[in-house]
Amino acid sequence: MTVIAGVAGQPIAHSLSPLIHGAWIAAAGLDVDYRAFGPEDEAGFAALVAGGRAGRLRGLNVTAPFKAAALALADEVSETAQLCGSANLLVFDSGRVCADSTDGEGLLAALAGQAPDLVLKGGSVVILGAGGAARAAAAALKQAGAKVGVLNRTRARAEALAVDLDVSVATPEALGAAALVVNALSVAPDIEIGALRSDAVLMDMTYRPLLTPFLAAGRARGLTTVDGLAMLIGQARPSFRALFGREPPAVDVRRLALEALGEAP
Repeated sequence: MTVIAGVAGQPIAHSLSPLIHGAWIAAAGLDVDYRAFGPEDEAGFAALVAGGRAGRLRGLNVTAPFKAAALALADEVSETAQLCGSANLLVFDSGRVCADSTDGEGLLAALAGQAPDLVLKGGSVVILGAGGAARAAAAALKQAGAKVGVLNRTRARAEALAVDLDVSVATPEALGAAALVVNALSVAPDIEIGALRSDAVLMDMTYRPLLTPFLAAGRARGLTTVDGLAMLIGQARPSFRALFGREPPAVDVRRLALEALGEAP
């Protein structure tokens, strides 16, 4: 019997998750139909989750704007998802909904792959933004031993995140000492790249475009950069394990994703 799983978000047509998971599913020879689901609103998303609870779905990757709703609808919540205040993975098991967040694991995998010389333990990190993506980044980086500061235009949001995750609120001056600057905003940040350390690492959590203005400015200065596609693939690996109980096969999904994005490998 074909297993049904997928990714849920709105909009969803741009998602690379069906491409990534589909390549692994095909290579593993699994009888799985991994689809993109685009509920119109939270009521539609709740109906989709109800279908999973009823046994019609194995699980869901979840993207914007349903990550908070995914957490709220779950019966079991991982400690990581609880810290993040959102979930990007739901697994359905005998009528129960289990929520987790693999975004932080994806971020750490991206850093390990594209900035292997970066030492997080004891290092200073500034995260730009205070939304769900910033929370996932802060939780993972703090757990990795970094000294995390959150810089956000609305200080009250940064303070709320800092209290919840036991990190600090950063000032713009902190950027000059940061070993890593993570852009968790959906737009290009307004910071002075020239004021950063000469060995700073820049990471952007978005991948459209792959080379964002933030990363382009960093590269122009000779800084190491980490792109959002590496994080997307990094978070997909533990999701695949949770959904299908096996490791993703050795497929070059980054090359496939770059082709889909119209980017050079």
